[in-house]
Amino acid sequence: MVKRVGFGKAACPVARALDVIGDWWSLLIIRDAFEGVRRFSEFQAGLGIAKGMLATRLRDLTERGVLETAPASDGSAYREYVLTEKGRGLFLVIVALRQWGEDYLYRPDENRSALVDTATGIPVARMALHSAEGCSLTWTETRVRKAGGD
Repeated sequence: MVKRVGFGKAACPVARALDVIGDWWSLLIIRDAFEGVRRFSEFQAGLGIAKGMLATRLRDLTERGVLETAPASDGSAYREYVLTEKGRGLFLVIVALRQWGEDYLYRPDENRSALVDTATGIPVARMALHSAEGCSLTWTETRVRKAGGD
């Protein structure tokens, strides 16, 4: 088996982030956690993931501080998985992936889920990148300043 390359010490924030959440199962687990899934059996049933794979992903996400375990909210002996502050910080990542998928992976007439404002039931606005002054920016109007660079 090929050993996984780690990016935990990379100078690039994208590489470091992918070191923590860079596989589809981890992102789908995080997505489901935002939707209120908390128990191992609920993750397993909803995702159709093998129990061993799920156990590994949940352990990794917990060890990396994205999830934590807590006593079951119903008072039973079970433990539940809840997003930490670090995990909740991934909300915009999940929304960005969702909106990209909506833009490029569906036919206009194809049925799909929608992210809506709980107060109004209206779909949320599209995400956009803004400058410190509030102006909209595209990728051509930004650049990465490398670590140690100007």
